[in-house]
Amino acid sequence: MQPTSLSTNLQQVFISLGDRSYPISIGSGLLANPATFDGLASAHTALIVSNLTVAPLYAALLQESLKKHYQRVLLVNLPDGEVHKDWLNLQLIFDALLENGCDRKTVLFALGGGVVGDMTGFAAACYMRGVPFVQVPTTLLAQVDSSVGGKTAINHPLGKNMVGAFYQPQRVICDLDVLTTLPPRELSAGLAEIIKYGPIADMGFLDWIEANIDALLRRDRAALAHAVRRSCEIKAAVVGEDEREAGLRAILNFGHTFGHAIESGLGYGEWLHGEGVGCGMVMAARLSQALGLVDANFVVRLRTLIGRAGLPVVGPILSTSDNAGRYLDLMRVDKKAEAGEIKFVVIDLPGRASVRSAPDAMVRSVIDACCGQAGSL
Repeated sequence: MQPTSLSTNLQQVFISLGDRSYPISIGSGLLANPATFDGLASAHTALIVSNLTVAPLYAALLQESLKKHYQRVLLVNLPDGEVHKDWLNLQLIFDALLENGCDRKTVLFALGGGVVGDMTGFAAACYMRGVPFVQVPTTLLAQVDSSVGGKTAINHPLGKNMVGAFYQPQRVICDLDVLTTLPPRELSAGLAEIIKYGPIADMGFLDWIEANIDALLRRDRAALAHAVRRSCEIKAAVVGEDEREAGLRAILNFGHTFGHAIESGLGYGEWLHGEGVGCGMVMAARLSQALGLVDANFVVRLRTLIGRAGLPVVGPILSTSDNAGRYLDLMRVDKKAEAGEIKFVVIDLPGRASVRSAPDAMVRSVIDACCGQAGSL
């Protein structure tokens, strides 16, 4: 028998953006409970966007719950992986909407990880100049980061997430049950985005992560619930102050400038996004040290934790002729770059971050120290 009310284990975090405010629901059994979707905009049709990996596991469960609210519940599956986050596959969503005569009240549901969430949100922002959508993230990384805050995009061959829009979801549904089927590599990738919140905003949370990293890797439900909630709280506070990344929100990209260069330089999908971010945080911490902002002990501490999470801590070689030069070229098309000047999120002091530039020679030295067979500190 289907439950008719939300479980008492439900936790909620709210994104405060005026008339675009919405809740993030965190708990177990949420997908199977029709009450999870009460109160959304009324519509005739819902379209679930998923992928060929996630849909066989969870699409039927979500469809059954949504049938209590919509007369038609459609499904479109995208190919799985970062390499498919492009115009060609974005069109699959528009094809499904148009072929089924979907109107501007149709609600889109993003059932998947960050790629599905970003592409569904971008499609929702564009279709008929904007239709509602709901994030139903199925990876840890998406639950603690990409599903929250309204960033939507696809990749371009010359840069990651370079074509997109700010477009907020109506709701984010973080069902912890879906994390039981997450491959270990994907779990570690999500831990990178959790770890990120400590150095930029809450060193007490970093202390907690260090003490509970083994529990998180075991998928302990209480540990995961706390990590997801605290991560969402920090991101919600930042997004509430700076929705469109005019200033403060950029600190959420700690490790991402280096990480995006790794992803695009290797070819999308070779490293997972969280793996690039994890290694990128080591490099960004080393740059912070070079700028005289943190000491070597902080860099070692962060690198050790990232390694314990199962993430790479040594950057790859992107060019055998001029590796640092290749990194610099890729980072100059980062969205934070201004007039060709690369901007980095650095740690001013543990628990506080800012965006700064650095001399190319210094950045080259950091890249040389952090990339290769073993890297060095």
